[in-house]
Amino acid sequence: MDTAYLLDWANLLLRWAHVITAIAWIGASFYFVMLDNSLTPPTHGDLQAKGVDGEMWAVHGGGFYHSNKYMVAPRWLPLPEKLHWSYWESYSTWLTGFGLFTVLYLFNAGTFLVDKSVYDWSPAAAVVASLGFLVAFWLVYDAICRTWGQRPHGDLVVGVLVFAFVVFASWLACQLFAGRAAFLLVGAMLATAMSANVFFWIIPGQRKVVAALRAGQQPDPLHGKRGKQRSVHNTYFTLPVLIAMLSNHYGWLYSGPHNWLVLVLLMLAGALIRHSFVARHKAHALGRRMPWEHALIGTAVLVGLALWLAPAPQASAPAQVQPPVRFAEVQAVVEQRCAMCHNAQLAQKNVALHTPQLIRQHAQAVYQQVAVLKLMPLNNATQMTEDERALIKRWFEAGAPTN
Repeated sequence: MDTAYLLDWANLLLRWAHVITAIAWIGASFYFVMLDNSLTPPTHGDLQAKGVDGEMWAVHGGGFYHSNKYMVAPRWLPLPEKLHWSYWESYSTWLTGFGLFTVLYLFNAGTFLVDKSVYDWSPAAAVVASLGFLVAFWLVYDAICRTWGQRPHGDLVVGVLVFAFVVFASWLACQLFAGRAAFLLVGAMLATAMSANVFFWIIPGQRKVVAALRAGQQPDPLHGKRGKQRSVHNTYFTLPVLIAMLSNHYGWLYSGPHNWLVLVLLMLAGALIRHSFVARHKAHALGRRMPWEHALIGTAVLVGLALWLAPAPQASAPAQVQPPVRFAEVQAVVEQRCAMCHNAQLAQKNVALHTPQLIRQHAQAVYQQVAVLKLMPLNNATQMTEDERALIKRWFEAGAPTN
């Protein structure tokens, strides 16, 4: 069986599993952040006597839920044997994501990671460097948190340093890798730190707290503080990760000379909007005004980005009517720019374009990939010009004539 066909199946199934597990992880993360920020001090004497530090009433699914939070443990009973732990959602998301990255990018590094017009190096070197990005970001981020996290104003210092490092990593990725790969790699870099937070700090810290309580000892409060800090970081990373992962499907985002700045602004907008929702939960619990300022700033960043990247308006010249595009012109462009990967011997994505009949059959796909999304040729390896893209656009929008 054809290897490319099997890799396509692996791509599909891994992508499906990755989306499912990511929904579970992000949904749980969002819920617990909302729960933490919506808790109010208990008003009932029994709850206070039991050591409840916060409570929340909710209505859902035709019933009422009453959530209680103990900052350490209940005073009136031992910990139950069965505790629900939230970690497999994180691990499964990272494993399926890394599997997808391996199948799509590492196995095809020469095509997907390397763009010789950006940086001319071997596929093997690009693979090593991409894996190095994941490891290096975690090491630097973790060092920042451990060094500054528990100091006065530590959250602010950590936030500034991590943001600066993300900006640098985004710039560096866009200097070394194909734009599409660079965007995805930065998202994977942040996602790796999120899962590593769970694996190295949040869950081990919780296990140490549980073990100390069951042994009748006083747990070290540092575990709770550190776990809370890393959980908060994870919730702020979430929307930047998602937009970095999704944006690599839109060629007009990553194909420009300042693509690293585009990526940084997209992620910044996501973090600002996420902060607005975190602050909203706190304001709702305290009965304060809803703070939408950060969401408005994030939205303004997106609007400004859209205006910046908007195509330059075409100069109107009614007297100069462009002649209709002849099919022979389109065929010449496709043969020069596309057919080397889409032919009888090598039909990438099961699309062949080496005959006039096949070009007409796939006219809509060619128009979408070349003129609208500008994803093809991949990394513009065949140096298709903007005039050639415009030619295909005019041809298709005129009805894809065959004469």
